[in-house]
Amino acid sequence: MAKALDPHAAIVTEAGGLDQGGTLKTADGRPLKAALARSSRRARRRAFLLVLPLLLFVLITFVVPIGQMLQRSVKNDGFSANMPQLSAWFHDNPRGTEPDDAAWAALAADLTAAAQARTVGVVGTRINYDMPGTRSLFTSAGRQARGGIEPPYREAILEMDAKWGDPRLWSVMREASSPYTTNFYLAAVDRTRDEQGEVVAAPAQQQIYGKLFLRTFWLSLAITATTFLLGFPVAHLLATLPMRQSNLLMILVLLPFWTSLLVRTTAWIVLLQQQGVVNDVLVWLGVIGNNQRLQMIFNQTGTIIAMTHILLPFMILPLYSVMRTINPSYVRAARSLGATSWTAFRRIYFPQTLPGLGAGALLVFILAVGYYITPALVGGSSGQLISNMIAMHMTQTLNWSMAAALAALLLGGVLILYWVYDRLVGIDNLKLG
Repeated sequence: MAKALDPHAAIVTEAGGLDQGGTLKTADGRPLKAALARSSRRARRRAFLLVLPLLLFVLITFVVPIGQMLQRSVKNDGFSANMPQLSAWFHDNPRGTEPDDAAWAALAADLTAAAQARTVGVVGTRINYDMPGTRSLFTSAGRQARGGIEPPYREAILEMDAKWGDPRLWSVMREASSPYTTNFYLAAVDRTRDEQGEVVAAPAQQQIYGKLFLRTFWLSLAITATTFLLGFPVAHLLATLPMRQSNLLMILVLLPFWTSLLVRTTAWIVLLQQQGVVNDVLVWLGVIGNNQRLQMIFNQTGTIIAMTHILLPFMILPLYSVMRTINPSYVRAARSLGATSWTAFRRIYFPQTLPGLGAGALLVFILAVGYYITPALVGGSSGQLISNMIAMHMTQTLNWSMAAALAALLLGGVLILYWVYDRLVGIDNLKLG
């Protein structure tokens, strides 16, 4: 016997609700599940199109440059592309093989071709990165080889300069015969390769990058600690003052953002130099003698003072945003239960500020690690950071591969510290506001 249809179900069916089989339908007769899936896809597509300009901007201005930097740190074809015959000889003969007549012939042919193509300077520059002082050797040989080199090639090239017989030079050329190399990373950690290709410590007078990395991280930690010591009381005062006074003090905190970085840095030069305002005041007060003026600029002290002033708001603002939300009744309750002011602060108030402290410390430290202008102006020789060395290789020595290797190591160090912070504190506990 056929079932009688519920009159209410019939009405829903006609309006596009349930069909005879109990499947939900839309008003136009399509299955509701398919319609919802289509609507969800349309919403996701619309959201993707909205963020697409930002994604393209980040990809073009951030991801692609970092990728190119990482590639340049391991790739430099200045030698291999312009000395193809000698590079082929290196590839066909294992390390330790003495240069034979074929090797000298390949060197002569490549020197002649590079001289005629005016690329011998590029070749010399590439070898000079690994063996300083050799660029002039290549440019001199290139000038003499423009008309060609006559056999016997070994004697002819050695007659140009006896340095061509140096085994160290041939070892470096072997390393450069491949466009891909790890030598720039080795140099960035004060290591090099000997004539047998073994990794050894660089000469003592060339070991500078390790010290710079240590100085960079030490100064960044010192600046982070100083901004915390100065910023915590200010943030607490901002959080506890009435809103009117708090807003007025906040203007003073934000004032450095409205002043040029160059102006702020040069102002510290005026204040801290030996004939500057600070020393004049100390002499006037009798704290120091006129011939005992303090050297507070063009050293690490000047770097710490100037960068602390510049980065202080990045510590205060996250701390203030967290302290503003802390209920003062917690501390009052601890005091009423017999806790001293120090105990209440240490066990009740301070732990609640840790998310803001973590955010501020992370911001200040990462910014300090990569700062360039301020250390360059006020740091002198002892206050320079690794970023200044990267800039020097980019603008003066034009050793972009070395600059890329240093920058990659700096980026890796920051990422490792970020990972350690996440493991110890938890990135989920970080609060910026």
